[in-house]
Amino acid sequence: MLLSANAPAETVVATPSRPRAALVGERQSTDRTDWPRLNSWTFLALIEISNFDALRRHLGRHRGDELVLDVADRIARVLPDARVGIVGRALLEIAFEGDAVADLDSAIADLAVHLDAPFDLDGEPHVLKVLLAAAAAPVGHTEDVRLIEEAEAALAQARVDQKAIVRDLSAGTPAFDKLTLARELTAAIANRDMFLQYQPKVHVRRQEIASAEALVRWQHPTRGLVLPGDFIPLAEEIGEIGALTLWTLERVIADQKILAADGHDLTIFINISGQLLADTAFVDSACAMVRSHGAKIGFEITETSVIRDPQVAIAHLQTFADVGITIAIDDYGAGLSSLAYLKQLPARELKIDKLFVLQLTSSHRDPLIVRSTIDLAHALEMEVTAEGVETQAALALLTVMGCDMVQGYLISRPISIDAFRQYLRDDRLKLGEDSRHSMFSRPASFWKSA
Repeated sequence: MLLSANAPAETVVATPSRPRAALVGERQSTDRTDWPRLNSWTFLALIEISNFDALRRHLGRHRGDELVLDVADRIARVLPDARVGIVGRALLEIAFEGDAVADLDSAIADLAVHLDAPFDLDGEPHVLKVLLAAAAAPVGHTEDVRLIEEAEAALAQARVDQKAIVRDLSAGTPAFDKLTLARELTAAIANRDMFLQYQPKVHVRRQEIASAEALVRWQHPTRGLVLPGDFIPLAEEIGEIGALTLWTLERVIADQKILAADGHDLTIFINISGQLLADTAFVDSACAMVRSHGAKIGFEITETSVIRDPQVAIAHLQTFADVGITIAIDDYGAGLSSLAYLKQLPARELKIDKLFVLQLTSSHRDPLIVRSTIDLAHALEMEVTAEGVETQAALALLTVMGCDMVQGYLISRPISIDAFRQYLRDDRLKLGEDSRHSMFSRPASFWKSA
């Protein structure tokens, strides 16, 4: 065992790290952090079995490949409220919340003690040597993708230092040189250096993939992955958001044709900046592209984007709807909701912000908010999608509440178009099964391609 309760985790201040292929998350709302809520910190821990190869040679391939399930079961006993996922043959990911960074330090210490005890593997006691690493951030202050990257960087450091590493992200991301980044962003859009990832949305009752959300990413040649929270506001500020969104729409239409050739007729949703709802030239260009290709496209808008200029925004949203573009209200509940505007929008889908879904089974108020939102949306003849669905318990509760669609880690991370095609070909969508086994059933090559 490489860690013990007598070897406390080292906490370091985070610095930007290298990118990860499979990412999650998109826009974040600063409004949510003003709410007086418990569990105001979010944690992501990684556990790696460092003597996996030796154990697999001793136990055999089949039993060795099940070691992560043994570790997952023990983690579940130590942290019953955590969301445990298997992301590799020897790697597990644990997501949970707390009130302070000290809660993460305590959890890491408890895990070290319990994982130090021998495992009974087919009647033989075996010691699993593990490495622990984690990242912590205040809820709403850091995008999920950076939390993942920092946890991975902490694990890389843990391999070198042979001790647990915890990264505290509360200091925030070091500021970019905006002027330089702005010039590089303009060139990146012109040179089409962006790329897309897709996250499926699943219809609960039909047990099938109903649509997918396209998420734009920027892989900078020297800075690594630049997060949407850094370059989307910048694109709006320098007037490039229209060009970026039209490129995204063009790429989505091309990818959609590839999916259609595979036999998958799916609506693809794109996030639309509030600025563009007042941009007549963008509206005309987007409608012309969708109409000329006969594409099945959806636009996701936030509640607050309409409030900027309600009359123009609602008129343009109706124009989109008239050419067959599906309108979805994104991050519902994270901003300043207005029922007066909600009833005027030609929206067919409402997405509940993941802040309410992540704590659905541990909060007293969140289930009430989610249930009332579902009922309201249905009364307005809209379907409801719950974002951030990561556990079977949350899925079960949402199903009982009448939620129509779900999106989140339980289904899939955002993945490349090639990985998405493979995902659809595999046809392994079984929402009733243990998510740890379903994730484990995918070969490591799948996640590498994501």
